[in-house]
Amino acid sequence: MMQFSRKLDIARGKIELSHGSGGRASAQLVNEIFYPAFANNLLSAGNDQAIFPSPAGRLAMSTDSFVVSPLFFPGGDIGALAVNGVINDLAMGGAQPLYLSASFIIEEGFSFAELRQIAENMGATARSAGVMIVTGDTKVVERGKADGVFITTAGVGVIQDGVNLSGDRARPGDSVILSGSLGDHGVAVMMARQNLGFDTHVESDCAALHELVAAMLATAGPSIRLMRDPTRGGLAATLNEIAQQSQVGFRLREADIPIKPDVTAVCELLGLDPLNVANEGKLIAIVDADVAPALLAQMRAHPLGRDAALIGTVVDDAHRFVEMETKFGGRRVVDWLSGEQLPRIC
Repeated sequence: MMQFSRKLDIARGKIELSHGSGGRASAQLVNEIFYPAFANNLLSAGNDQAIFPSPAGRLAMSTDSFVVSPLFFPGGDIGALAVNGVINDLAMGGAQPLYLSASFIIEEGFSFAELRQIAENMGATARSAGVMIVTGDTKVVERGKADGVFITTAGVGVIQDGVNLSGDRARPGDSVILSGSLGDHGVAVMMARQNLGFDTHVESDCAALHELVAAMLATAGPSIRLMRDPTRGGLAATLNEIAQQSQVGFRLREADIPIKPDVTAVCELLGLDPLNVANEGKLIAIVDADVAPALLAQMRAHPLGRDAALIGTVVDDAHRFVEMETKFGGRRVVDWLSGEQLPRIC
């Protein structure tokens, strides 16, 4: 790390356009905020690229951009979200995540204190997951051109031989397993953003799922057809995507879908369907029905799967509909979200 005669005033200072100029101010921002937060030997080399050994197996890569308001919410913040989101995208393919990159677009006037808190949370989240943030970039835009900070992360992981998870592998007769309750993340963010004042205790489910996935693969292996994390668009969008990829339909049982009472209450007040609300620490697994009971028991033994439930089956359907048996004995189509869900969470 370079040394500077005067340190950043973290407590009171704010981002200026000069921090994106590529000069001394840019170097100081990186040296005093990002290097300490992400500290590892690959990043500290200070090169324009990270050079690391290629492990045995197939490589997987994913990238995602994160915009959320507010930046800090019950159960997480944009930094933890940016790390866990890409880890989970890799994990859904059966990959063990290894390395991340992080790119920041920061608005002029954003406080150093908040930026450091976000960076420190990213670093802590990555270390907790056994992942290194090894390269990145910063850009500064004028006031009003961004909502505080936007973050793009990309990740690289490795998939061991014999693991083959893909959205086109669902087959009629397969079981649908959900790892836990729906809608926690979306409701937590909406409540924080709108200052709704409901007397609830909903927190984001933001979490890295790769260890749960590894345990599932160790139990069921080739009998797991595919996994997805139901983020934007929720369970409804995710299952409709899989239905199109695999050319199948789904039959869900409403009574078996775990949703916390506080989440249900908030969704009813806002006119939202919990099946459309975003999640950041849940997964859907499509598995051979013969292994579903054993896999479900194994998932429930893991902290991130203790509320896992068998919620439906894959069916042969030329229309590729996702349908649900309601608690009242009827049936309804679970369609894609039509238009914009309000209030927006990202």
